[in-house]
Amino acid sequence: MYRDRKKRPLRSFLYILCLVLILAGIVYTGKGSTGKDIDEESLLSVKSAIQRCALQCYVVEGVYPPDLAYLQDNYGLQVNTHDFYIVYDAFAENLPPDVIVSRKK
Repeated sequence: MYRDRKKRPLRSFLYILCLVLILAGIVYTGKGSTGKDIDEESLLSVKSAIQRCALQCYVVEGVYPPDLAYLQDNYGLQVNTHDFYIVYDAFAENLPPDVIVSRKK
């Protein structure tokens, strides 16, 4: 059997080049989605902190707090209002409030 030894290095180089390009594409795609995931995670974290604090107030006092300022003054809630828009809608004292958090642009 005769093999052409000149084509082997070229073929190996092409395989390695393809692998590098595929890995670069995976890494590039992964970085874009990670930033979005972090943003969504921070929004969920702020929302869950507000809901937990409101629930704590309900357990201690028997009513949900009327507004976000009440939680900040009496329960030590600290929220970054420079980066987030927060809508705290307390419908009734015995129902949990609706909390909407979005990022400022």
